[in-house]
Amino acid sequence: MKKYFITGGCGFIGSNFVHYILRGKQDALVINLDKLTYAGNLKNLEQFENDERYIFYHGDICDQQIVRKIFVDHKPDYLINFAAESHVDRSIGKPDDFIQTDIFGAFTLLETAREHNIDRFIQISTDEVYGSIEKGSFSETDPLMPRNPYSASKAGADRLAYSYFATYDLPVIITRASNNFGPYQFPEKLIPLFVTNAMENEKLPIYGDGKNIRDWLYVSDHCAAIQYIADNGVIGEIYNIGGGNELTNLEITDIILEETNKPNSLKKFVQDRLGHDRRYSLNCDKLIALGWQPKHNFSQAMQSTINWYRDNEQWWKPLKSGEYLEYYKQNYKGL
Repeated sequence: MKKYFITGGCGFIGSNFVHYILRGKQDALVINLDKLTYAGNLKNLEQFENDERYIFYHGDICDQQIVRKIFVDHKPDYLINFAAESHVDRSIGKPDDFIQTDIFGAFTLLETAREHNIDRFIQISTDEVYGSIEKGSFSETDPLMPRNPYSASKAGADRLAYSYFATYDLPVIITRASNNFGPYQFPEKLIPLFVTNAMENEKLPIYGDGKNIRDWLYVSDHCAAIQYIADNGVIGEIYNIGGGNELTNLEITDIILEETNKPNSLKKFVQDRLGHDRRYSLNCDKLIALGWQPKHNFSQAMQSTINWYRDNEQWWKPLKSGEYLEYYKQNYKGL
């Protein structure tokens, strides 16, 4: 039985990865450590609560005591670090949380992993560590030029993880993925925010001129790539994971309005975000040469994602109330 120690497994990508593993591998054991901050949701994994292949720990990756307990009690084969503060807007307003979780948390995991035998330590990074690119695409050997506290904290964790490979021979592999979309994504990110706003006939707040470009990767493809890299990737290497779907925020907005049958009058242009990167783009030749490519058609994946939010109002509606709603109103002026 292969044992997966997943951090941040109640978040968006982490919970999708837990679904991916437990649905696809009968002989797998998943140990999930999650702090359950605002974006961590036990409902994402409630169907596995009584599954003997799934064990949940409520705790912080910065807490070496609980991290060490998981290593001692379960002796995991793979550690996959999804745990992170990940919303750029929040990092601009309160960067200290990002430094603590993204960098010190990664340090705690790496340092504890160094004390125990482990086959793979997969550090989940992001394309945002490269910064913005006007033309062409970033490859894994390009310098890192993060331009906001979130991406800087992820770059710090990224390089710290590599240093543990170079210095201590810890079996680290780093992945840098483009923007994800799919089910269970907290409705502060662009696609779930705009989809749910459209469903509620609320304005869709478009930063600046709306022409910022992102490469969109369906979360199921991202999960498959992580599993493939964990099994087949070379220790000490970095792998870009992209969807090959570069679209402006305006194009994403138009798709959502069309799919939800809502009017263009719901568009609302708001003041641009500080340090807003213009374009992200990844060269994924290295991963393709390893033998992996995304399988999902973007249009079908978007339609499936919108349908998921349409069918799961009981999941997202409570999240768009209370504390989150106050934050949301404060950060999107004029709504």
